[in-house]
Amino acid sequence: MIRFTKMHGIGNDYIYINCLEETVADPAELARKMSRYHFGVGSDGLVLICPGTMAEDGRLSDFTMRMFNSDGSESEMCGNASRCIGKYVYDRGLTDKTTVRLMTGAGLKLLRLQVENGCVQSVTVDMGEPKFTPEEIPVLLTGDSVLDRAVEHEGRTEAISCVSMGNPHCVMFVEDPDALDLPAIGPKMEHSPLFPRRVNVEYARVIDRTHIRMRVWERGSGETLACGTGACAVLAAAAATGRTERRVRMDLLGGTLELTWNPEDNHICQTGPAAFVFDGVWLEE
Repeated sequence: MIRFTKMHGIGNDYIYINCLEETVADPAELARKMSRYHFGVGSDGLVLICPGTMAEDGRLSDFTMRMFNSDGSESEMCGNASRCIGKYVYDRGLTDKTTVRLMTGAGLKLLRLQVENGCVQSVTVDMGEPKFTPEEIPVLLTGDSVLDRAVEHEGRTEAISCVSMGNPHCVMFVEDPDALDLPAIGPKMEHSPLFPRRVNVEYARVIDRTHIRMRVWERGSGETLACGTGACAVLAAAAATGRTERRVRMDLLGGTLELTWNPEDNHICQTGPAAFVFDGVWLEE
């Protein structure tokens, strides 16, 4: 038996397991089983909350996150999952800190918890610095960056902007994200030969210089109601191409995030809610 908690960050729902108390032998296989709707719990994937590990600055992080998509593939980072971990570890009494150092596959992330009446109401995550060079994303194109670059895809010319937020993103600005048939077009871009590690795909509409609406096709999970790293990638692409300011409200299908790209350290900070759904016990077959 494995105890778990279902949580979501504006609809981006994951299964969380406290690995300070539970042991998971094969998280990739467990992610595939538990994430299935109708036959499992149903989720965008599985997140393990693990003990802290050593950071590059020589200090121990408070906790470590490992996350697996619903297809069992492991991802480097998730902003919504990071916020949920902040709420989990504070509300469940694993820490009394309101600034939490979280180690991820994309490096150390700082979580700042906004607490009211003993419960976390929202979390600000320092998502780090966006990367634009093709090698860091990675994308098999030349140049110092890929911003509004015209590429041939499925017989059409698409303008793409590529960003790494610790994981790879391909952003496209469109007139109406809601009109797109994402299940038809998302997988084709995710598996494009341009992206050797596959890619998360964002379709965004700039409403004004401080407001963007987006949909996302997540690598390994399909369309999700929200993607924190994807929202940061959209802001980075929009601001870098002059479409918006560096502080925006980002509307996703599951809710809204507040994003700021700070000029002082070049980091993007993301603020949003996190919520418990239910606790359960997984009975191993």
